[in-house]
Amino acid sequence: MTGSLLEIVNIRTGARRVVHRFDGVIEAPNWTVDGRMLIFNRAGKLFAWDLVTGIERRIYTGRLEHLNNDHVLSPDGNAIAFSHHSADDGIARIYRLPLSGGEPALVTREGPSYLHGWSPDGKQLAYCAERNGQFDIYIMDVYGREPEVQLTFTPELDDGPEFSPDGEHIWFNSAMKGPMQIWRMARDGSQAMAMTDDPNTHDWFPHISPDGTWVVYLSYLRSEVRASNHPPGQSVAIRLMPASGGPSKTLLELYGGQGTINVNSWSPDSQELAFVSYKP
Repeated sequence: MTGSLLEIVNIRTGARRVVHRFDGVIEAPNWTVDGRMLIFNRAGKLFAWDLVTGIERRIYTGRLEHLNNDHVLSPDGNAIAFSHHSADDGIARIYRLPLSGGEPALVTREGPSYLHGWSPDGKQLAYCAERNGQFDIYIMDVYGREPEVQLTFTPELDDGPEFSPDGEHIWFNSAMKGPMQIWRMARDGSQAMAMTDDPNTHDWFPHISPDGTWVVYLSYLRSEVRASNHPPGQSVAIRLMPASGGPSKTLLELYGGQGTINVNSWSPDSQELAFVSYKP
């Protein structure tokens, strides 16, 4: 890929606009709670794009310069947590620091750990982690003081966990029934149920709107990728469904995949979504 487009789409009208064109690859925008900035990663570092001034600034992450696209903002907007590939062993672990920048604090000592959700009460992180050769969903307190808690136990890949705004559910994607589908479970890991069943797609990375009304997710064609893969450089769709369940609709189609919407990128008013598309 030769370039990235940071874009915004209106979920009601489907109108999309380009915020900025970048050379190279940027990934995974987060929208700040004040609606002013989009946070994204590029070349192992974090950046903030000011939607008012059009100015980009780097977020200082101390000695850590191998971040991936798993970064999530705290509910109050004052902190950010992210996954970082350690220089010594290349394994991803989760860290936390003020959104203004600073020296990161380690949360998960075990890895790989890939962050996706921050609970609305601000107390827990939800992440996908490989332990003993199997990827499952885990939660841990944001300070890493208590043992992690495993919520799923299937041999197939479980990924992309995100808390609902009311804190009662965790949404995630799983291949436990064969294809990759969007699932929802209670916060303690019970009552898991599939929320998508399109026979033509593998569905990834559910993101719930701040008002709890909608869920967006990324769809790959089953004819082009395996259930466990979410590669870049594919023809994909961003789809929209009611959080209560029901039929999905295609919000837009684009060239993207990995990096497009790996993390929650809803606007604070639940009317727009930020995403990244790519130029071949």
